[in-house]
Amino acid sequence: MAVADYTTHVTNEADQPDLVGNMFPVGDELDVADCTVTGELPDGLQGTFIRNGPNPMFEPLGRYHMFDGDGMLHGVTFDEGRVSYRNRWVRSRGLGAEMAHGGAIYSGLGEVMEFPSRELTGDAGPVKNPSNTHIIKHAGRYLSLWEGGLPTEVTADLDTVGEYDFDGELRGAMTAHPRIDPRTGELFFFAYSLFPPYLRYYVADAEGRLVHKVEIDLPAPVMMHDCVITEEHMVFLDSPIVFDMENLGKGPMVQWKPENGTRFGVMPRMGSAEDLRWFEVEPGHIQHFWNGWIEGDRIVGSGSRISAPQFGIDPTAPIDEQAASSEPGHPARFWIDLAKGEAGWELFDDMGGDFCRFNDDLTGVKSACQYLSGFYDEKTRPGDFDTIVKYDDRTGERTLWWAGREGHVGESVFAPNPDGTEEDDGWLVNAVYDSDRNTTDIVVLDAQQVEAGPIATVEMPRRLPFGFHANWFPA
Repeated sequence: MAVADYTTHVTNEADQPDLVGNMFPVGDELDVADCTVTGELPDGLQGTFIRNGPNPMFEPLGRYHMFDGDGMLHGVTFDEGRVSYRNRWVRSRGLGAEMAHGGAIYSGLGEVMEFPSRELTGDAGPVKNPSNTHIIKHAGRYLSLWEGGLPTEVTADLDTVGEYDFDGELRGAMTAHPRIDPRTGELFFFAYSLFPPYLRYYVADAEGRLVHKVEIDLPAPVMMHDCVITEEHMVFLDSPIVFDMENLGKGPMVQWKPENGTRFGVMPRMGSAEDLRWFEVEPGHIQHFWNGWIEGDRIVGSGSRISAPQFGIDPTAPIDEQAASSEPGHPARFWIDLAKGEAGWELFDDMGGDFCRFNDDLTGVKSACQYLSGFYDEKTRPGDFDTIVKYDDRTGERTLWWAGREGHVGESVFAPNPDGTEEDDGWLVNAVYDSDRNTTDIVVLDAQQVEAGPIATVEMPRRLPFGFHANWFPA
């Protein structure tokens, strides 16, 4: 499918800081059987790399924020030395209403929120679920995720099945960053809400049945993006990114209020709200965690800590302030002492970055190798990562590969070597945009030798706009 009149520009381009350069959407869906490969693909790299990200099908109404864009899935399949590419929009109900209308009908976060008429939306509802943030596979289902609504089930070929509610048991949203225990197959997730109860916690078993639900009271409605599990616990981060409902229809709904405090919440995996314990820490926010686990009486882990996040969600601000403008996060370790009732965190590197990944097979247990999309060279926007970074806690070393002055890396997904014996025996797969050539390559790095650079490069048949999160799905 192609959207012929929306491939090169928007009429109010000067007012759209989130539609410049490689943030501008592509206008069609492709199927390419053979992509050009340079270098040598490893024999064990068999599967599909899928990345999700915003790609508005129609020209936005007013100011656009990248959180608004319709989800587009880009799939790159590695099959015995051959590589194929396919991309598909996530056909949400809201996008279906816009396709029937022939243009956008939903305003976004860059505008003072106005709800479209029922005549235009039909059963799609007043708020569009763009399903543009992440993709996972659980209990045989591929789920495209957006934290403000239900997951959207898609096929292995990226075609949309529809919203998935766990057989009617999930009536609200689902975080874009659930955690899957690779040993039990259980899925742990939460949902925040603008209205009480502000936080809900869920567990689904290995067969996909929702088996545990907990409502949790919070002092205010907050944005809670990611979480951590251990073998015994669920760990939340309650940071002061607050939804200001008094501004609904008037101005910015998302506010950073450090005076509200920051705290970790810990509860048993199958615990109740009464089991939840809170641990105060210095104000800050972790948008993305690496991992967490138990060491004695402590829960320890790491993530990218932001001192004062700003997501550019202020429709009353000047145009040049609409794009996200916060300082980048920095790698930080956290600890929660369950016996002493204390917690804290500290930075361990001065390199800014985010998109924290590790070997997912070690989720909830001790891991040593951490991968980051970082800033080696100064860039003009917080998301302009140019470096793939590896931290190895076994040696204390930091190694990195710089993509060059015109290179822009995405999230590094770890693809384990099926014959590997070490935690880092596998490959990092990353979509790298070249702003000079206006092209995207999929690069493959040996995770044990990141500094050596790509061992293979796959030329994409088209530019891949900047996205959010990706995953590796073994064949």
